[in-house]
Amino acid sequence: MDSQNKLFEAGNFNFKLNYFVIIGILILAFSTSFLIRSQPAEYGFELNEFDPFFNFRATEYIVENGFSEYFQWHDEKSWHLPPHPLHNPTGSNASGRDVSATSQVMLHTTAAITYEIFGTNLSLYDYTILFPAIIGSLTVIVIFGLVRVIGGTLAGLIASILFAVSFPIIIRGTIGWFKSEPLGIFYGLLGLYLFLSGIKSENKKIAALKIIFAGIILSFGMASWGGTQFFIIPIGLFILALPFVTKDHKLLLWGIPLFVSVFLLISGLFERPGPNFVFGLGGFSLIIPTIFLIGCIIIQKISHGKNKIRNVLFLSISIIIIGSFLIIISEELDLIHLPTFRYLNAINPFLTTTEPLVDSIAEHTPRSPALAFLLHSIWMIFAGIGIWIILFKKTSHDKFFIKNDMKIFVLIIGITSVYISSVFIRLELFASISLIILTSIGLSILTKEIFKIKFYGKRNYLIKISYIIIIIFLFILPLIFPENSNWINNMDLPPLIFTGATTNPPTSDWVDTMEWIKINTPKNAVIASWWDYGYWITTLSDRTTIIDNATLGDMQIKKMAKMFMSSPTDSWYLLKEMDADYVVVFFAAQDIGSSSHANPLYVTGEGGDETKIFWFAAIAELPAENYLHSDNRTPKINFYENTMLGKMMPFTPLVYYQTETQENSPIYKNGFIEITSKKIKYDSENDPVKLVYASPSFTDDADGSMIFVLVYEVNKNYNP
Repeated sequence: MDSQNKLFEAGNFNFKLNYFVIIGILILAFSTSFLIRSQPAEYGFELNEFDPFFNFRATEYIVENGFSEYFQWHDEKSWHLPPHPLHNPTGSNASGRDVSATSQVMLHTTAAITYEIFGTNLSLYDYTILFPAIIGSLTVIVIFGLVRVIGGTLAGLIASILFAVSFPIIIRGTIGWFKSEPLGIFYGLLGLYLFLSGIKSENKKIAALKIIFAGIILSFGMASWGGTQFFIIPIGLFILALPFVTKDHKLLLWGIPLFVSVFLLISGLFERPGPNFVFGLGGFSLIIPTIFLIGCIIIQKISHGKNKIRNVLFLSISIIIIGSFLIIISEELDLIHLPTFRYLNAINPFLTTTEPLVDSIAEHTPRSPALAFLLHSIWMIFAGIGIWIILFKKTSHDKFFIKNDMKIFVLIIGITSVYISSVFIRLELFASISLIILTSIGLSILTKEIFKIKFYGKRNYLIKISYIIIIIFLFILPLIFPENSNWINNMDLPPLIFTGATTNPPTSDWVDTMEWIKINTPKNAVIASWWDYGYWITTLSDRTTIIDNATLGDMQIKKMAKMFMSSPTDSWYLLKEMDADYVVVFFAAQDIGSSSHANPLYVTGEGGDETKIFWFAAIAELPAENYLHSDNRTPKINFYENTMLGKMMPFTPLVYYQTETQENSPIYKNGFIEITSKKIKYDSENDPVKLVYASPSFTDDADGSMIFVLVYEVNKNYNP
């Protein structure tokens, strides 16, 4: 049979017909993934979200100046701090950002190197737009290899197809999403593949090479995306279990320490994660299991009978006690570096934050059961089948038998991934990865069992065909149903630069504003805005900003929030203290009657800065009830009349309206909607700030949703 499938022979390599099938399915998975990820390009070929603009700028710096300059780069166009005589007696400026120490270095490095090799026919901007879709789609091959090592070729092929359409993974890796997740997942899964393949290899030289490269690649993942460190948790637990589920202890004795040493060494060479990770909780989560593994194997060799169990148990208890004692002592003496709160919160979901800035970020929102089903759909059921088959199905006679060590790894990564992803929506992609692995393994074994069924000694093709049709239908279902909210439609979203992160129709208002600032403001102008828009302003307008999406300085962000929510006079003093020349604000509204009213009427609260009043107040440590009604959404008159943001907001309330009863009220009542009219409040030389630019949608009074950007110039001669 094998000779019939063989197409040609090259040395010791036989190319068989089934290789064409494998290659064909992988090409199909890659193409499907790339097409789905490319949907945002329909609205315009732009980078998506906020961070990609900084990442493009950093990559551009490498391409234009080289790596040595990049690692010395102190970016003076971000996190501007004016010289302060108290803090800087010499008058030196402490502003700016140490880029390599605060960035995903391997993302910029990988993009710059691959651009020089593959992308020279494109502009760098266009290349970085394509980069995440290409890397994300190439990962279908990596996960094929990973799952193939665990559960066989069929399982690997199923995993590649599932990965190609996974909603949580693709939504964070569409075209233009030049952020850390796509490359971090690529490196992380490739590192896992090399690690598992290495410890399974019977050739010591090949095993050593794979283990070394596993450590290097996984460290690259750490330097590409901080979330890659969550792969360390299942690896650490897997190392703890290896002495009990693997017979080849000789390879483990040198292979695991080699992997951990290489990984920690390379990780420590980067500024981020750096030595703090190596000598912190992350490093110890691998070092302690490695010590346990070595000790456990030695004890098993020198002990006999009941003494072996007793000694291993004693070792386990000793490491737990000593490790706990060292952690407590180290925490008291500040010896062990702990991760930031959001990473600790992912490990311990019961932690609560008192930082409004952390709570205000949408990506840190906990998931709900309904959202979890939307993100994973039918895969949750098949993953459960996979767990059941892995735990209870006895197939040791089968050539596709999954060994105990791989079963343990699958169960560990499944449990830890679902646990970690339960905290933040952003981490749902870890749940998706584990569900893909479990589903593909379970489905592959189930398929083989179905295809072995015979009736009266004959294979029943009707059962096989029906099974295939049902499986295909179930897995296509979330891609097409419900009609207006399926996986495909949910990923068909315009880049945020066209919507301002609202649900309103795309416009060019932000792009036009950035171009206006670049052309019409001095090159040394300092722009104040909320941190959401900092990267857009710095990258597209080439102007200096005070805060941006890196959120490196909590005090500066707090000061900006306070500026928006303080009285105009106090805000002017804060703007002067921050050395700001212009203020950029963003609003969204619904025009509800331009054609039938002499003065158009608007409903605000569509996703611009007007919806962030609660968070501005919380971050500034001001009582939100002073500015918002009981719904925490509708502004009070105090907000409009006595805050800088209220004065810069070009609307004034007219009446409150109940849509169901069609009742009007001159004062706010629960359930009523605020109706406003357009009114520019700061447009003269006597005001603390003056409106100098309004994006096109502001002056277009067509009915419907609108988003617009306003630029105010700070009046340096204002006399309070």
